[in-house]
Amino acid sequence: MKKITLFLLFSLFLSAPVMAQANKTIALKKPATPKTLAAKKQTKSMATEKNQTTMPGSDKSIRVKISTDSGIIIVKLYDSTPLHRDNFVKLVKEGFYDSLLFHRVIPQFMIQGGDPLSKNASPGTILGNGGAEMTRIPAEFNASLFHKKGVLAAARDNNPQKASSACQFYIVEGKISSDAELNQIEQFYGIKYTPEQRKIYTTMGGTPFLDQNYTVFGEVEKGIEVIGKIANAPRDSHDRPLGDIRMKMEIIE
Repeated sequence: MKKITLFLLFSLFLSAPVMAQANKTIALKKPATPKTLAAKKQTKSMATEKNQTTMPGSDKSIRVKISTDSGIIIVKLYDSTPLHRDNFVKLVKEGFYDSLLFHRVIPQFMIQGGDPLSKNASPGTILGNGGAEMTRIPAEFNASLFHKKGVLAAARDNNPQKASSACQFYIVEGKISSDAELNQIEQFYGIKYTPEQRKIYTTMGGTPFLDQNYTVFGEVEKGIEVIGKIANAPRDSHDRPLGDIRMKMEIIE
């Protein structure tokens, strides 16, 4: 069974700092290097991008409260990724995520959860395969949605369509990138960052090497410090926290 995780695409042409970051993200399997992605046009204006970072309560986007053992996180779901938004809302309303674990955490990278097998998992059990039998969600890539610190995105296995897991997700902690690293990522993946995106990556941070490979469908509006707390929890050799970190979700009306 394929593990649902974050497979990192990389090249020998990337710099040492980027390669070091890449190596840290590999979990149990290293995929073959794919062909360079074709350049994609920007589909949203700067004004639209700014609207996606509006403060809570200032728009009608759906928000989800994620209560964890480490604190509360409020995320806003993007309307520009309706397939992922609607699927996530459905699962939240069904109580699917309640009592599941954040089963994979990596400092300066991300926290991952949503594996249904984690609910009753014994300590030390390797997780990440749950939900593979559920129908994947088609990728919804959007050049204006990128992996800045605090975004909510969908995990996936190594399927060629880059379709998302129907249930597993991750929230980015990330790290600050240099302009040189962003230049190399642009060249290798055939993408182009706006000045605003570059500013965010070089000041606030994120995981740019995942852009246009995993669907971003929301962002944290409150509780960003909780992400760091979870990401830095003591963990085993498979990146599972030594102490269970459970979640409970509800839609904020």
